[in-house]
Amino acid sequence: MIGAWGNVTFFVTEKEMRIFNSFKVTEAGKWSKHDIHGRKQKAEYIGMEAGKLSFTMCFSAFHGVNPRKEMDKFLKYVRDGEARTLVIGNKRVGVGKWYIPTVSEDWNYFDNKGNLLSATINVTMEEYV
Repeated sequence: MIGAWGNVTFFVTEKEMRIFNSFKVTEAGKWSKHDIHGRKQKAEYIGMEAGKLSFTMCFSAFHGVNPRKEMDKFLKYVRDGEARTLVIGNKRVGVGKWYIPTVSEDWNYFDNKGNLLSATINVTMEEYV
């Protein structure tokens, strides 16, 4: 197993593949700027912004998964608003749990009966504090 977010597991076997690409994490400090008449602004560190991350997953019937079912799971996670711990390589990512505010789907290939054979989903997560 590569990792997990709640009951979503990322893994590769001989028959099935559920992995991510382009895993990107963003952490940012929170700053406030105060105007001072006749002088430069003064910056004040307030704390940390909530972390953000994004990744892409490719679902293919040729790799043992049903693209529609897999993408429907992620849409349900967006609608449910549930926050879960994200683990990659047996290590927790960030300090809090993560929720999914946004997913976007690319429906790539269909068979001659309209069945979706291959799709890509872009997942954005934000740290839940």
